[in-house]
Amino acid sequence: MQAVRGMNDILPPESARWEWLEDIVRRLMAGYAYRNIRTPVLEHTDLFVRGLGEVTDVVEKEMYSFQDRTDKHGDGAHLSLRPENTAGVVRAVSEHSLLHGGGQRLYYMAPMFRRERPQRGRYRQFHQIGAEALGYAGPEVDAELIVLAHDLWQALGLHGISLQLNSLGQPHERQQHRTALIAYLEQHHDQLDEDAQRRLYSNPLRILDTKNPAMQTLAEAAPRLLDFLGEESLRHFEAVQAILSAHGITWTLNPRLVRGLDYYNLTVFEFVTEELGAQGTICGGGRYDYLIEQIGGKPAPAVGWAMGVERVLELLKAQEIATPQATPDVYAIVPDTDSLPLVMQTLTQLRRQGVRVQMHTPADSRQGMGSFKSQFKRADASGAAHALIFGAEELSHGEVSLKPLREGNASQSTLALAELAQWSQALQSRL
Repeated sequence: MQAVRGMNDILPPESARWEWLEDIVRRLMAGYAYRNIRTPVLEHTDLFVRGLGEVTDVVEKEMYSFQDRTDKHGDGAHLSLRPENTAGVVRAVSEHSLLHGGGQRLYYMAPMFRRERPQRGRYRQFHQIGAEALGYAGPEVDAELIVLAHDLWQALGLHGISLQLNSLGQPHERQQHRTALIAYLEQHHDQLDEDAQRRLYSNPLRILDTKNPAMQTLAEAAPRLLDFLGEESLRHFEAVQAILSAHGITWTLNPRLVRGLDYYNLTVFEFVTEELGAQGTICGGGRYDYLIEQIGGKPAPAVGWAMGVERVLELLKAQEIATPQATPDVYAIVPDTDSLPLVMQTLTQLRRQGVRVQMHTPADSRQGMGSFKSQFKRADASGAAHALIFGAEELSHGEVSLKPLREGNASQSTLALAELAQWSQALQSRL
């Protein structure tokens, strides 16, 4: 049996890089007072149709959807594996009335699913880290989320990531632009590719985001949505830019940045890199003030972003940024099975004091614990900084031998078992 195409196992030692990234995210989110939310992998299909837009690529082509088994009344729900998580977070916030007591700052780390051709940085099961601020209408929260993402790149040591900004305004402004855009595109109908012709009247804004090189000039000359924004929308956008400037964060204004989902308004943004080829967007988001009402909740403003975990990890590799390995601090060498009760009791005490300990365990204990040479070989391969040797003679005197494994010719020493707690505290202070 093999895994489903485009759905990958994450195995050690690679999984340690995921844990390292997730730990950094948790600390950063806590610093910004964002709290964790976990929503179901399966949602009603209608949530995504209403939330993302019926004529988006995700809904039209990419969702894993199916009819559930019927109940005793003959009813079966139409369900989908989530292709993104903003709609699910909004559904949960609305269903449980989380905004009753005020705004909510939330984050998630979770798998998403899209039925598309697997390639580097784009998989059928992929993972996103997202931050959502619901119940806040001000531009300072848009800027806060952008600064939060910028701080994450700094914490990870990443460089060469650029920020692109745009504003989609409000629905009535977008409608005026839509009319002008359709008129412009109709005049150049013979230059539209098949996809653009299909979207001309259903979702013309997405044509501006075309990846077809033959249509780039046409898209660049199209009417700009920014030119249709009113005073209030412009003031909101300028306030976001002022806060980013105060933080020393640079950006590029990209009038063609529209994002791929229908629920956005006002500020939209993407963090992009040139080091991952076609999959250069590693984080994107914006404001979605009408989504809660759109899926049946009470109207409330909101803004958020989602980051592709696989793409960020690919970028860390491309930039040769070292990440910690999940190695033990101590490897326990145990020559004699008779000493295991005392050895395991001692190791449990070390673990409870925060020391990461791996005990040598043979594949077949009927053959004994193995030679010193073979155990030291395993100790060295484990990546542990120290070996604790529980020899019979040392144990008879209430002692254990300590051998540094990563310090060149460092000599072996002896510790009393009673001194291990003090030694572990000193070890912890150096980690």
